Amino acid sequence: MRTAHLGTLEVSRLGLGAMTMAGTYTSEGALDHEESTATIHRALDLGVTHLDTAEVYGPYLSEEIVGRAVRGRRDEVVLATKFGLVSHAGGGPGTTDSSPANVRTAVEGSLRRLGTDRIDLCYQHRVDPRTPIEETAGVVGELIAEGKVLHFGLSEASAATIRRAHAVTPVTALQTEYSLWTRDVKDELLPVLRELGIGLVPYSPLGHGLLTGRIRSVDDFPDDDWRKGNPRFTGENFRRNLALVDEVRALGAEVGATPAQTALAWLLTRGADVAPIPGTRRVARVEENTAADAVELTRDQLDRLDALEPAAGARHDEANMATVDR
Repeated sequence: MRTAHLGTLEVSRLGLGAMTMAGTYTSEGALDHEESTATIHRALDLGVTHLDTAEVYGPYLSEEIVGRAVRGRRDEVVLATKFGLVSHAGGGPGTTDSSPANVRTAVEGSLRRLGTDRIDLCYQHRVDPRTPIEETAGVVGELIAEGKVLHFGLSEASAATIRRAHAVTPVTALQTEYSLWTRDVKDELLPVLRELGIGLVPYSPLGHGLLTGRIRSVDDFPDDDWRKGNPRFTGENFRRNLALVDEVRALGAEVGATPAQTALAWLLTRGADVAPIPGTRRVARVEENTAADAVELTRDQLDRLDALEPAAGARHDEANMATVDR
């Protein structure tokens, strides 16, 4: 597989997100840890070197699965994880806390669960409004000096926050949504990232599964699936977004690609500093996704994809959008 560059960090241009391995979109009882492990192994065999997780996924379960899966193959992978959505001072999972003491506690726990002596790319998961970003960037800089962290990342941070953090400790990558149905990053953040030499890691590059083309109704989702309350999966927005998927499907058929491969192939043309992390816990899906690396879209096809209307509806509900730094 070809590679991308996040600052000075080289990664496979398609990574693997491990959030769903901890139960997102499904119930704990439906998880198959053996298949999750097999999915990671298959990804590595196919040339994926970039694995993304976070302490809050589970919480902790995703990191444990990733850690076990890379045992004996640690030097083949760039391990990325995130801190800041688990407060270790009493608030627990779901409590934003990027205070220096909490960052240190989080990193020690991640190192232990991942079974490693260093985190290749360590992100602040969400900006903590109670802790100046300079303090958080400063403690990550200390961890880099100690060799426990190699690169610093931010997730869902505004341009102003990125600049402030980068002035203290160089930022390697920003993680945010970017896909055929979420394209505002192109105008709002990409110019700043490229000015500063920071890479972009798009999460949910398949629109929380909708751009795979396999979702036609939310009635099949479990009752606790958060997508049932997501504006893009409800009412008229959902019907409009299904029409977008149908257009992607039709265009992909021209080159023998699935909707997921078409959406990923489009994203891979956005630059050598863009490295999406489609998430899955299924071997078949990681095989499908990584095959997008070989899909070639013509200029005309790219223009037609560019011309598609972005998704209808906000990308999160009000509570989740409130955690996005803007």
